[in-house]
Amino acid sequence: MRRMGASSLAFPEFRGATRRLVLLNLAAFFVVLVLSLAGTDPLKAVLVRALFQPDSFLHGWLWQPLTYSFVHMPGAIFGTLFELLSLWFLCGFLESYHGDSWVMGLYGSSVLGTAAAALAMYAAFALLHLQVLTLPLYGCFGGIFGMLIAIGLLYGDLDFMMFPLPISIKARYLAVIYALVSLAFLFTDERMYAFAQLGGAVGGWLYLRWMPRRGVSFALSEQWYGLRNRYYRWKRRRAARKFEVYMKSQGRTVRFDGQGRSIDDEHNDRTRWN
Repeated sequence: MRRMGASSLAFPEFRGATRRLVLLNLAAFFVVLVLSLAGTDPLKAVLVRALFQPDSFLHGWLWQPLTYSFVHMPGAIFGTLFELLSLWFLCGFLESYHGDSWVMGLYGSSVLGTAAAALAMYAAFALLHLQVLTLPLYGCFGGIFGMLIAIGLLYGDLDFMMFPLPISIKARYLAVIYALVSLAFLFTDERMYAFAQLGGAVGGWLYLRWMPRRGVSFALSEQWYGLRNRYYRWKRRRAARKFEVYMKSQGRTVRFDGQGRSIDDEHNDRTRWN
């Protein structure tokens, strides 16, 4: 693990994935704010479709696991400000070491893990015929928690300043405290919200565990090129078999290996240089 000293109070550079995520969240906040001023009907119509609600998702609203993270309530100005500043700091810090696509993949995995945890809890209570207070999910808290877990695992010795207190705490301890607070909320009426937040941490951990260092886009491109190369090798082997049949009909025998390469040509190449 890389050892690092105390972090400064300056925010990281505002660029790349950090800028996109913060501006998208900020734009969505003002859209909801304008709709709230226009009346309750337009606001309600947008929120019902954008927020993540397990029952709505199961009835075909499949976009909600992605859209809910950009929705912020118009009355929670200070809460939204804290979320966006946290997103700027954590995302910018990770992007400076891992790049744009890696951070976007981490954020997406954490957001989807949050929605998956809420859906799993809803399904479990439904199977057990128990009642659970289903609070609609909104905000980027899941993505923030996933990034905090990533920093705690990768840069556990980094010291964070506990603003406004003049004390610092290591990243790994801050992640543990955050997780313990979420566990405590499991025993309140906001248990689904807390369990979903823990799902964001699990989503971030799974991303660190299974995704490559260069991000999801790099992994997908590698799989695509690997699939394309397997297709070309298959075409070459098929052409080699057809050529064998053709040459046999002409009274000649040629041989190819499992990759479609002529064995006789390889032998001639070796003898040519000896």
